[in-house]
Amino acid sequence: MTGTTSVIRTAGLVKRYGSINALDGLDLEVGAGQIHGFLGPNGAGKSTTLRVLLGLARATSGEASVFGLHPWRDSVAIHRRVSYIPGDVSVWPNLGGGETIDLLSRLRGRRRDAAYRAEKKRLMEAFQFDPRKKGRAYSKGNRQKVALIAAFAVPADLYIFDEPTSGLDPLMEVMFRREVARVRADGATVLLSSHILSEVEQLCDRVSIIRLGKIIESGTLADLRHLTRTEVSFAVDGSGAASVSRVPGADDVAVDNGRVSFTIASDQVRGALPVLADLGVEGLRIVPPSLEELFLRHYGDDLRELENAEAGERAGSAR
Repeated sequence: MTGTTSVIRTAGLVKRYGSINALDGLDLEVGAGQIHGFLGPNGAGKSTTLRVLLGLARATSGEASVFGLHPWRDSVAIHRRVSYIPGDVSVWPNLGGGETIDLLSRLRGRRRDAAYRAEKKRLMEAFQFDPRKKGRAYSKGNRQKVALIAAFAVPADLYIFDEPTSGLDPLMEVMFRREVARVRADGATVLLSSHILSEVEQLCDRVSIIRLGKIIESGTLADLRHLTRTEVSFAVDGSGAASVSRVPGADDVAVDNGRVSFTIASDQVRGALPVLADLGVEGLRIVPPSLEELFLRHYGDDLRELENAEAGERAGSAR
C-alpha cells in the first residue's frame, strides 16, 4: 500500500472477553478512496473489529487508528466523518420510516434543507421505500433500507458497513452497489464487512480475510489469485487431451462434454498461452479462481468438518 494514505490502521489488535480472544493480533490497513472487503464467517471477529474502530468497544491491547485518531479517546471526532450501518438494524417502533431517517440524519449534523430533501427523496425511490409506515411494521429488509438511506443521505469520508444487504432482495442489492460506487467516486473510503462473496468480488479493490481474530490474507483480488490455480479449457478433438501434456504446469486434466479442461497455477497462465496457440486450440476459455475458491483455501477444513459431522448425524439417525 505504498503511497496510499491509510484511513484505518490496526497493528497487533487484541480484544478479549474473559478468556475468549475475539481479536488475536489483528493487522488491518485500509487506504483512502478504497472499497475494502472484510471477509469471514460469523464469529471470526469482523463485528468486534468494527466496534473497536467505532469506539463502541475498547481494545485490550494493540493499536488502532481511524483518520489518525484514537477510536476510544477521539470517537466523537471520528463519528462526525463516518457513516455506519450495523449488521442488525433496529428502529423506533412508533416513528415513521421517514421520521427515523430525518432523526438519524440530524444526529449526524445534516440540516433538512432542499438539497437533503432531494437526496432523501431520490434514495427512497431508488430503494423502493415507503416512509409512512411505523417502525413496528417494517420487515428486516425495510429496517435495513432505513439505515441505508440515512447513511447515504449524509455525505461521509468513511462508510463502514457490517453485512449491509442482509434482508434485501437482489434488485435492492444492485441499488446498494450503485450507491457504494457513487460515494467512492466522490472520494469516500468504504470498509465492507460481508460473507456474501459475490458482493465483495464485484465491489472491492482489496480484500482482507479474517480467521480466529487474525488477518490471514490481504491484497487485491489479482494478488490473491496469483496464489491459486486457474481453470483452462478448450474444444476437444481427437488428440486434444494428449496435447495438454505439452503445457507446462497443467494438472487435473479432464475431458467432459466436448471440452478438455485442466488447472494451472495462476502465475503460469501467461507462459502457457504461447503453447496453447501453437497447438491451435479452439474455443479457449480461461476462468480465474472465484473469491469463493480463495476463501475456501482458508475455511475449507471447517466446511469439511461440518459436512462430516452432518453425515455422521444422518448415519446415526438412520440406524
